[in-house]
Parts: sequence; structure tokens; C-alpha cells
Amino acid sequence: MSRAAPTIRVQAEPFDLAAESAALAAGRVDVGGLASFVGLCRADDGLAALVLEHYPGMTERAIARIAEEACARWPLTGCTVIHRHGRLEPGAPIVLVLTASAHRAAALEACAFLIDWLKTRAPFWKREEFAGGTERWVEAKAEDDLAASRWDDAAAARRGETP
Repeated sequence: MSRAAPTIRVQAEPFDLAAESAALAAGRVDVGGLASFVGLCRADDGLAALVLEHYPGMTERAIARIAEEACARWPLTGCTVIHRHGRLEPGAPIVLVLTASAHRAAALEACAFLIDWLKTRAPFWKREEFAGGTERWVEAKAEDDLAASRWDDAAAARRGETP
């Protein structure tokens, strides 16, 4: 099974799930499973928009390190991570994670790992805009940190360590 380098993009433009999925599996007969996650902007508590800011270069490098970690942990034949920035209204797609592997379990687990780690380790600054003109910066959430920490525990368990 040959491994392709992860595809990482941080962009303002929307992405096309079908086109990205087709590109990841194109010409590959070693792909037995393709897992995907699309995160959408939801309208919580009167949210008018979510504004995502990032530092170009730094953000792409951080996401690439997370994707490389997924490729090291699971036998992936491909991986795509696209994260948007800018002002996004409710219903707009924010993030796409695609993983391909010979087997479904690896594709599914790697996809879950990637979204958990992206949520907590990708350097984005998020500001919520509400109807009426109020704004607030989004704070880190303990439940997101807990979800991401399960992967640290799983890696330690595989090495025979106590987390």
C-alpha cells in the first residue's frame, strides 16, 4: 500500500465534498474505505456569523503536523484536510476531513482523530457575531480537550504506558 502525502488547504472558498472525495480515490485500487467529516457553521443562540482568523503559513504547518500524525498512526492511502477562514454564516461548511485506507476501521478512526485534534490544536481564532451587532471570541471548551485527549491515551496504551 503506497501512502500519499496529505493534502492540506486553508482557504476562504467553499469546498466540494464529491470532487475532493473523487480526487482522493482517483486511480487507487488499494482504497477499501473512504471516511469523511464535514463541519458546518450552526446557528446557536442567534448566531449571525462565525469569523475564523488564522496566521497564514503557521496554520497550514500545524494542520500538516496533525495529518502526518494520523498517517503515522493508521495505514492511510490518502488524507485531505480543508479548513476555511473568513466570515461564515450558519449552514456554511467550515472544515472537511477525508481519510482513505484499505480498511474501513483505519479510515474511520483516523478521520475521528483528525477532527478531534483539529478542533483543539489547529491555530484558528474564532469570533461569533450575533444579531444586533454583539460579538464575542470563542473560548476553548473542556469537552473538546477531553475528546482530543482520548487519542493521547490510546497512543500510550498501544505503547504499554499508563496514561
